[in-house]
Order: sequence, then C-alpha cells, then structure tokens
Amino acid sequence: MEGGKGGVVKHILLAKFKDGIPPEQIDQLIKQYANLVNLVEPMKAFQWGKDVSIENLHQGFTHVFESTFDSLEGVAEYIAHPVHVEYANTLLPQLEKFLIIDYKPQ
Repeated sequence: MEGGKGGVVKHILLAKFKDGIPPEQIDQLIKQYANLVNLVEPMKAFQWGKDVSIENLHQGFTHVFESTFDSLEGVAEYIAHPVHVEYANTLLPQLEKFLIIDYKPQ
C-alpha cells in the first residue's frame, strides 16, 4: 500500500474529561493534540468539537477528536510515534472514559 493507495482512514477519539479539570487545562490539552498534526508526518488533518446533541444519547462523552490519515499504516506509525506516545500519556490520565474508532469513509 505505498503511495497513499491505502485510502483515507479517520481516527476518532470520543472523550469525557474527569470532573474538576479546569477548562484552561482542557483547552491546553486540545491545543497540544491539534499541534500533533505539525509533528507527526502521517497525520494529515485534525478536527475536534464538543457534543451539541439535543438527544442526550452521548453516554457522557463530551468531546470528539478526528484525525485523518492516508492509510492504516499511517495510523500505526502515528500510534507508535514518540511524540504521540508522550501526548497520550499526558491526555489519557485526564479522561474519565474514552473510545477510539478507526474507519475508512465510504
């Protein structure tokens, strides 16, 4: 799957931050996450947002983070990248719960 023939892959993280974490700290964590796109070559794009659903079916998840890659190999390279590992070790202890899904948009 060289030359980007792997096809686009979206890496989705649904997160609920622990109660009591100051909004400024959450903002800083999000800025650090967004900056990964500048530091980890396989990561092509990053978007995030907060839950705005009126259905109240979010099961407590408050934030969505979406990273875009050219291939599953790119996702694997990102996951193993030292900058990502260091960031994950900072972010994950601040989360009450999270869910990660990788998918290929159809």
